Amino acid sequence: MIRKGKFYFTSESVSKGHPDKVCDQISDAILDEILSKDKTARVACETYITRGLVIVGGEITTRTWVDVEQIARNVIKDIGYTDSKFGFNGDTCAVVNVIGKQSPDISQGVDVGGAGDQGLMVGYAVNETLEYMPLPLVLANDILKNLEKARKTKTLPYVGPDAKSQVTVEYVDGKPMRVDTIVLSTQHTEDILDKTGNKITEKSKKEIEAVAILPAVKKWIDKDTKIYINPTGKFVIGGPQSDTGLTGRKIIVDTYGGRCPHGGGAFSGKDPTKVDRSAAYMARYIAKNIVAAKLASECTVQIAYAIGRDEPVGFYVDTDGTGTVADEKLAAVARKIFPLTPRGIIEHFKLRSPIYLQTAAYGHFGRKGLPWETTDKVSALQKAVK
Repeated sequence: MIRKGKFYFTSESVSKGHPDKVCDQISDAILDEILSKDKTARVACETYITRGLVIVGGEITTRTWVDVEQIARNVIKDIGYTDSKFGFNGDTCAVVNVIGKQSPDISQGVDVGGAGDQGLMVGYAVNETLEYMPLPLVLANDILKNLEKARKTKTLPYVGPDAKSQVTVEYVDGKPMRVDTIVLSTQHTEDILDKTGNKITEKSKKEIEAVAILPAVKKWIDKDTKIYINPTGKFVIGGPQSDTGLTGRKIIVDTYGGRCPHGGGAFSGKDPTKVDRSAAYMARYIAKNIVAAKLASECTVQIAYAIGRDEPVGFYVDTDGTGTVADEKLAAVARKIFPLTPRGIIEHFKLRSPIYLQTAAYGHFGRKGLPWETTDKVSALQKAVK
């Protein structure tokens, strides 16, 4: 049911240089490199990062070989950690490889097309943005994309790779009306600190606001919108120098910004036989096509599996009272139109391709060019419910 009255909803995002996101990108870069040479590989790659050290582990079964150390270094340098002034350097850090093989007890169920694990996956879509994503998350991502571009083009040469954004949107009767509060914390060099040495200058704040924030949110802000840039004052020590990182620790940033329930697992570093990833993509695909077909203004889809079995053990559609037909009917129709076995999902999306590194920052959904973001089932759904 559409919530009546006024309420505020907040989502956050993190940059490519956030320690957790560095780990996600390394894990997915390794996955991509393996899949480019061995499409049948089984990959569950985890990365841990801290001061001067990267540890890559997990279970990988493959017929090929990839240079894990060099892949990790390339990702770190591409992000922007190439200078000691930002506390971490892809050329000089230590990289430790402790990867093992997948358990044969799991393989015997996956080899015949079953799910790589038990679990529940959730997909979501809402019609409040062109991406069919929650507005606060879209804006939070856009702010950081602008900041990254300004850093790499030297428009803001003092900005470092590590950053976080947060956007609070005011809703009235379920519709977004305005942005109430924006928080942006970005790593930076010491040369933009004021005379006290404890906070960045107002001039720098205005530059960051003009380049990163306003282009993303200008149609949604008003005179009462509150903008906080580096509210603690300064953020010189950042990245892995100040905080450890781990693959799969930013799952809400990866999905829907907290707008709906989350499934049981993270995505990055996992090959598509892991339904944590592939079925979450299918759930999003189903929800987005239902909303795009104007059968609901928002939709949540849950799919559940048992390890080693191909058909889902659970499937439901919830339109939160916004559906034009009953949720039960939408669920029955969706089960007929969309492939739900792990093998069917992999084949439909061509998931054995090296497409995953691009998903490891700024979310897995609401992005152009990804197969689960197409709305090619709209006509089929509209026809089936008549």
